[in-house]
Amino acid sequence: MFVKLKDSSQLELPEGSTAKDLADKLNLKGPNQALGASINGKTLDLTTALHDGDQVILWNFDDPQGKEIFWHTSAHVLAQAILRLYPDAKPTIGPPIENGFYYDFADLTVSEEDFDRIEKEMQAIVAENYLSKREVFANKDDALKNFSHNKYKCELINSFAPNDALTGYRQGEFFDLCRGPHLHNLGKIKALKVLKTSGAYWRGDSNNEMLTRIYATSYPDRKLLKEYLDQLEEAKKRDHKIIGPRLDLFSLKEEAPGMPFIHPKGMIIWNELLAYERKLFDRNGYVEIKTPTMMARELWERSGHWTNYRQNMFTSQIEDRDFAIKPMNCPGCMLYYRNQIHSYRELPMRIAEIGNVHRFEPSGALSGLFRVRSFHQDDAHIFMKPEDIQTEILAVLNFAEELYSTFGLQYHLELSTKPEKNTIGSDEEWKVATEGLKGALDASGKKYRINEGDGAFYGPKIDFHIRDALNRTWQCGTIQLDMALPEKFELEYTAHDGSRKRPVMIHRAIFGSIERFLGILIEHFSGKFPFWLSPLQIRILTVADRHLPYAEELIKKFKSAGFHCDIDHSNESVSKKVRNAQLTQINYILTVGDKETENKTLNLRTRDNVVHGEVDVSQFIQNLEQERKLCSLTSPYIK
Repeated sequence: MFVKLKDSSQLELPEGSTAKDLADKLNLKGPNQALGASINGKTLDLTTALHDGDQVILWNFDDPQGKEIFWHTSAHVLAQAILRLYPDAKPTIGPPIENGFYYDFADLTVSEEDFDRIEKEMQAIVAENYLSKREVFANKDDALKNFSHNKYKCELINSFAPNDALTGYRQGEFFDLCRGPHLHNLGKIKALKVLKTSGAYWRGDSNNEMLTRIYATSYPDRKLLKEYLDQLEEAKKRDHKIIGPRLDLFSLKEEAPGMPFIHPKGMIIWNELLAYERKLFDRNGYVEIKTPTMMARELWERSGHWTNYRQNMFTSQIEDRDFAIKPMNCPGCMLYYRNQIHSYRELPMRIAEIGNVHRFEPSGALSGLFRVRSFHQDDAHIFMKPEDIQTEILAVLNFAEELYSTFGLQYHLELSTKPEKNTIGSDEEWKVATEGLKGALDASGKKYRINEGDGAFYGPKIDFHIRDALNRTWQCGTIQLDMALPEKFELEYTAHDGSRKRPVMIHRAIFGSIERFLGILIEHFSGKFPFWLSPLQIRILTVADRHLPYAEELIKKFKSAGFHCDIDHSNESVSKKVRNAQLTQINYILTVGDKETENKTLNLRTRDNVVHGEVDVSQFIQNLEQERKLCSLTSPYIK
């Protein structure tokens, strides 16, 4: 028989061969190679039999699918180790996550002091090099019988649809409910580390009991684990929850959990971000609106949010009428569009809104600026004719490319399709919308990944996952094609033949949450913002009190040129003043003494301690104006 490989070549195999036989024939035996297989588009174990004409991709650790298989199998190793050490513990769920995995346990208490012991047991299990064996249950009763001792597994089993295939995986004495796929054998796992523990509610519901969650990671190579642990250490140094308050950018208060206070210096960055994006709005034909923060229940019922999203909304009652604080800007923009009759000549209409939205997040999920309850979205809704779909999506992709590259952020794209339940809109509308997004992505030439069933409840979406200086990814921007809301709000435009037609609509955000994007930038730049974005760009240091008048003269010049600056004329030594300015991440540090006062110059150094000595004031200002104008990531004074 012949199978087709990823590069479209064909390979002959004996009848009855498995994906493992294919991997062996291709000599893919390394710990990072052939971790699982995609057979005709479905990711499966290597033990799966192949048939003539099958299309086969063997997933490696470099592939997201390969990592998922690797880390999911490793989660079972963690659970097996816990049961060996703590036989009374009850395993619940253990999924792979970005950069590793976790497993939740009932009836278990552990601390950091236990991590070394757990790791050693995991290493012992890996050394035993068990084969992963997939077992299929005859029916739901069979599965319930196997896990009768574990009420959490039984609850999961009972939540599956009657026709769902139920499977488990066995490695040595450990057997767990699992859909798989898994690594063929545990020997692929060459390095592992238990990272942290925390509490977690069963199934994420605060009404359920608290479980013990253990986070860990594993790799097919010790070097990769070391690189990741080094990255974690660097991430601690860049933690925006530490750097932000230290630089006086923002604070978090118990009186407003999940609702950040942005300080004056933080507002400088905030306003620069919005000013920059508004320039892109103007260049790309957007207009901007502002809609109310609180609107009546009837609006949210019409949009579908009251049915599908109410648990995440803050509601109130005024004069016996239900209201909700908006969790999204979309319905308000629908009302704006309905304000007047529109012609096909006006389309596409690109309507932006920097809207403050509120969503309920459990207190345990809140995390600095990354997970909040009150945040601002740089939303836009683009109303268009069906034939405009591809052109407009390509334009948004280009918009995002320009914005992210300005901050030195790389990204990848993911296309998410229709969820299994709790959606609005017909299957045909979903099909047209999904094909529209996919067609635009294909036309753009950009690589993308498909996430089946992960779309919004009202439509498919393209998500931008940006990559920061530590190679971490963050989901920020999104493009969502929606035919349902225009239908629900009976939006229309007059076609060229005089008939009334329904517009197609794109939701799009590029920053996403501006608070979250600010947190990402703080960590990406480690608080060392580029000059155009910096909250304090220049500090003048006086050598003695007699130099203060000249320093004040300079400050007036810098401020009249629109720069953020201050003077340090404290009694500290000049070297101490320089150190303080560098710790505050001020871009340019200017010292003035007798020589500079007499020559009407300044003595320049950067926060990275690049010393330029005496420079001309006018030339310095001219260089800074150019640097600010270009929104540059580099300084003309750092080669």
